[in-house]
Amino acid sequence: MLLSNLETVPGRQIKEHLGIVQGSTVRSKHVGSDIMAGLKNVVGGELKAYTALLTEARQQATDRMVVQAQEIGANAVLNIRYTTTSVTMGAAEILAYGTAVILE
Repeated sequence: MLLSNLETVPGRQIKEHLGIVQGSTVRSKHVGSDIMAGLKNVVGGELKAYTALLTEARQQATDRMVVQAQEIGANAVLNIRYTTTSVTMGAAEILAYGTAVILE
């Protein structure tokens, strides 16, 4: 499965447009991460627990989008974008979406 944030793939033609596909996950913070983040706010630096949490969430959302694309017969997802939305205090949704296509 080819994944790209471009609208087209140089040297390849879009044979069929299958529509929008998406994958999402909702994640919450861990109390231990909050304590460490509070300490980091005092001294500064990267919040590595949050970085890891968001990296894992983006990957899971991407994987779910790819599964949806495969289910409809796509061999590529183009124009991929990510967005984050606060769901509740301490929890956020990560959404990955793009256009499923069949490339020649």
